Amino acid sequence: MGLAKEKPLFDPPTDYEDDFSAWLYEQIELLQQKRIHEVDLPNLIEELEDMGSEQRHALESSYRLLIGHLLKWTYQPEQRSASWEITVLRERGNIERREKRNGSLKADAGRIVADIYRYAVREAAVETGLPKSTFPAECPWTLEQLRDPDFMPA
Repeated sequence: MGLAKEKPLFDPPTDYEDDFSAWLYEQIELLQQKRIHEVDLPNLIEELEDMGSEQRHALESSYRLLIGHLLKWTYQPEQRSASWEITVLRERGNIERREKRNGSLKADAGRIVADIYRYAVREAAVETGLPKSTFPAECPWTLEQLRDPDFMPA
């Protein structure tokens, strides 16, 4: 005698488009119970890809803000403020935490800095009123300096 087909855990399952939180809870429960055949794989895969992209974007954003503030600190010393210094400290902390949790992103930090540097220059140019040509063509600081909580350009 064959086994009866297992009843779906969620009947009907929550639609991804209707209630993301409920859908996510259901996907977690299905995975924990190893009911893989009921998992909404296409949407789950899409969400996991988005999570990876979001982590990279957050790290890029922190490096962009950090570099932009270090450029302003260097090229407009008369405008230095505690606010700029707090931003530098905050973004270094964000970078440290993200890189600690995401070793592959930490390993790719050199490329990330090279990719976002031009955006940091644009923002620094707008904020300082200085021409973009004032700033170096490539990031003047090493990754070690960017990550160092005590480093501030002279």
